[in-house]
Amino acid sequence: MRCRFRVDDRGSVTAEFAVALPAVVLVLALCLTGMQAVGQQLRLADAAAHAARSLARGESADVAAARVAREVPGASITQSTDGDLTCVTASAPTALGLTVTASSCALSGGR
Repeated sequence: MRCRFRVDDRGSVTAEFAVALPAVVLVLALCLTGMQAVGQQLRLADAAAHAARSLARGESADVAAARVAREVPGASITQSTDGDLTCVTASAPTALGLTVTASSCALSGGR
């Protein structure tokens, strides 16, 4: 026995694709932006370590700040000392509008 009503499902794949595509693009964009922020954080951590070692060797704060700004554009630093440790905290904005920070300390060589 044949069914009298025939369901026509032509075009349903296209409609489902059109519904799912914006969500997939959004997730992909968020993942790529998140990866960029993680990369920025890693570069900032390295720059803070370089700046802390630079200050611990006796170089000026301007040299350390220039080094950080060269490695991570738009970054700024603050420095502090704690006994024989010279510490640097660097911060920079990300593409998401968030600010990432990294801190590093270096031994001042007993000065």
